[in-house]
Amino acid sequence: MIDFYLRQGEFQLARTADVATSRDCAVVYSVSFLPTTENKDKAFAYIAANPQAMTIEQTACGKALLNLHLENFAESEADKFEIAAIWAEASKRYIEQASGNITAFVHGADSRSVFLSVELPAIMKNAKISTINKLKKHEFIV
Repeated sequence: MIDFYLRQGEFQLARTADVATSRDCAVVYSVSFLPTTENKDKAFAYIAANPQAMTIEQTACGKALLNLHLENFAESEADKFEIAAIWAEASKRYIEQASGNITAFVHGADSRSVFLSVELPAIMKNAKISTINKLKKHEFIV
C-alpha cells in the first residue's frame, strides 16, 4: 500500500501546478475502476483530430504527476483510491478553470470515478462552463 505521508508532495503538486486550458478545449474521460481504457482511447483519438483540445495529462500539472508514475493502474485497491484522490485534487482545479464546452468520454463511468465524484459536480458549479459535448450541461446524462 502507498504510504499516505510519502504522497504529501504529490498532493501539493496536484493542488498548485498549472492546469489551465483554452476555452472549449478541456477534455475529460473516465476509466477509473472500469475494465477497459475505451473512454481514454476515444479521448486521445479526439485530441489527435483536434490538437487544440487537451486532457489534464497534457497540462503542466498532469505531466508532472505522470512523471511521478501516478497512473491509476496500481495493484491494490487502496493504492487505486489514493492515486485517484491525487488526480481528483488536480481534476477539480482543471474543471474550475475550464470554460465553454467540455468534451467528455465517460460512457459507463463508475460511481467512484473522478469524473462522477469530482469533475461533474465541479462542471455544474462552474458558471463559465455552458455545455458538455455541446449539450446544455444540465441536460447531460452519463
